[in-house]
Amino acid sequence: MKRRSFVVIGLGTFGTTIANELCRFGNHVLVIDVNERKVSPFADIAHEAIIADGRDEVALREAGVGDYDVAVVAIGEDLEANILCSMNVKMLGVNTIWAKALNKTHHRILARLDVDRILLPEQETGRHVALMLNFPLVRDYVSLGNGFTLVDVTIPKGLAGRHTGDLPAVEDNDLRLLGAMRGTTFMSCETSSVELEQDDKLLVLGRRAGLQKFVETLRGEA
Repeated sequence: MKRRSFVVIGLGTFGTTIANELCRFGNHVLVIDVNERKVSPFADIAHEAIIADGRDEVALREAGVGDYDVAVVAIGEDLEANILCSMNVKMLGVNTIWAKALNKTHHRILARLDVDRILLPEQETGRHVALMLNFPLVRDYVSLGNGFTLVDVTIPKGLAGRHTGDLPAVEDNDLRLLGAMRGTTFMSCETSSVELEQDDKLLVLGRRAGLQKFVETLRGEA
């Protein structure tokens, strides 16, 4: 399988994390930042590590940014630099651009520049954490679009010995039980009923309102 190539511009905590993970997956990664101290740790990790200003179109062109499949504009604190860098990688012909936005106004500006994916990591993480704090049985969740969400729910002690086919509020809320994890073992719940044990992880697909009622019911029986 052909690996895609990535350029990550801006090596704050956000950009550094993305660049490190992309490198760990074995991708061809170019990292760029104006700060030599932030670039130097990537000298032996990334395929290329360059000290340059994302606002400088000439510098980005000389770095070969236009030859990369995906650009991640992770400049976090300087709004002007973030916007100019996004414009530059767009003009250089990068096919796919992901950019970090600082606020909703910045988000609208990047949307006007036809940035493919705009990230508000602090807000997204905040919403994620708030939901899990509000529903302690929810270990994690993924929003799938069109109103559907996949949640990972921990089975409480009070439901140990129950079967997935008997769980409350499943049919009433139009939910699908996709499977359960017991340690590292996956058990499908779509074709047969599974007897649950405490701390099993149940994967449930549905709409937000139905999932909320389901989790609240489980919590009431914990």
